[in-house]
Amino acid sequence: MAFQAIIVFTLACLCVPCDANRKFIEIDRSSNDVPKGKNKPVFQEQWITQKLDHFNGADSRVWDQKFLVTETHYRAGGPVFLMIGGEGPINAGWMAMNPGSAWLTYAKKLGALCFMVEHRFYGDSHPTVDLSTENLRFLSSQQALADLAHFRTVIAKQRGLTNSKWVAFGGSYPGALAAWSRLKYPHLIHAAVASSAPLHATVNFSEYLEVVWRALAAENPECPLLVKKAFDTLQERIKDPNNYDNVTKDFNLCSKLQIQSEKDRAYILDALADNIMNTVQYNNDNREFEHVLDTNCTIKTVCGVMTDASLGDPYYRFAAFVRLRTITHLLKPCFKDITYNANLQDLRNTSYSGPHGGGGRQWTYQTCTEFGYFQTTDSPNQPFGGFGLQYHVEQCQDIFSISAKTLYTGIDQTNENYGSYNIRATRIVFPNGSIDPWHALGITSSISDDLPAIFIKGTAHCANMYPARAEDLPQLTLAREHVFQLLQKWLKEK
Repeated sequence: MAFQAIIVFTLACLCVPCDANRKFIEIDRSSNDVPKGKNKPVFQEQWITQKLDHFNGADSRVWDQKFLVTETHYRAGGPVFLMIGGEGPINAGWMAMNPGSAWLTYAKKLGALCFMVEHRFYGDSHPTVDLSTENLRFLSSQQALADLAHFRTVIAKQRGLTNSKWVAFGGSYPGALAAWSRLKYPHLIHAAVASSAPLHATVNFSEYLEVVWRALAAENPECPLLVKKAFDTLQERIKDPNNYDNVTKDFNLCSKLQIQSEKDRAYILDALADNIMNTVQYNNDNREFEHVLDTNCTIKTVCGVMTDASLGDPYYRFAAFVRLRTITHLLKPCFKDITYNANLQDLRNTSYSGPHGGGGRQWTYQTCTEFGYFQTTDSPNQPFGGFGLQYHVEQCQDIFSISAKTLYTGIDQTNENYGSYNIRATRIVFPNGSIDPWHALGITSSISDDLPAIFIKGTAHCANMYPARAEDLPQLTLAREHVFQLLQKWLKEK
């Protein structure tokens, strides 16, 4: 269930193998149970000891990292598949074959041993006692990649898999980690499938909303124009406190709208726009097995409501869509909106059991130190307004005392370290969907025969990772088959 957080992406496909959510998505931990067959678990939960700081030999502190393993499909001499966790707890649904996600389908055909590793600082993998800013300095993609390298080395030695070919999988941020694991540790990782992977770090990710505009226009050319009219009206109405009661009623807010600062104004606009942004990002993705509630809320739903003149002018149609998504699809009695400062206090909470301790505070820190990814309204070619770059940049200062200079320096270092769009490696495939706004930061054209891109028209975030179904677009089915053929080819290579 999406929480109303300070908007920072979450990349994510759903908090784990594909974690690229618009905002961070809290995973219901009770949903991690999967069916067990004939008294034998589908997977086992295990732990491995990791160094707190892989890059400081004088620091001997260690912690325990959670991982899951299934030998269901393994055949002696087969490859090893490594699913990388991201900005949330690992979801054991990705280890179940009914329905089987794509990587398990490949594992069954190729006889692979399968591991899923939780990312440091997320889920149950706690390197430090709390999430203080001082402790979060040990949270970075580079430390996470070093965790994976150590995991691969230790597990290979323990299980006699040193000479096996390891393939990294991931979607969204973990997709980037999959690509970077092959880039940085080519002697350990033989190949990688980097789905919906945002390889380019950027502070101002204004292209996100440009893709949202085009995705809505592809359904109905009038749709994004109507959304823009609706949002323009909303921006005007919330300038006058006399309209707060009506806006509260129109959008079925859980409490009366309160705007006491420009950041409050940006926060509510961002939160309401997220209803459409999130819908576009996951349009028609087969996420039911992850226990996601709004899978039947699609771009078609958005544009169907926005073009329904019987609901009134565009403003009232947008309000009707927000109510529909909140009550019918998310099964919530009202739309929760809190003030910027209230959310700020939640994000400052340093406890793992705090309001955003499941991943929101951690991921916000990573965006402020490594990635940016701030989805702003700075482009004229998008339907929203009111949450520009400055609003996002100031959050880093407000939450972590991270200056704009430090933020920009961190993003530059990320691109310098990994290569951005100019990544140079071999045996990495980059699937992306044309509707997914994150494709703007990914590889959508093949760099070489060994760095192929698969651009899937009409699909959204991490679509190729989810279980296949009869109604899948033909090009999505072909994309999954293309990945399988590449794996077959690459696993034959030394």
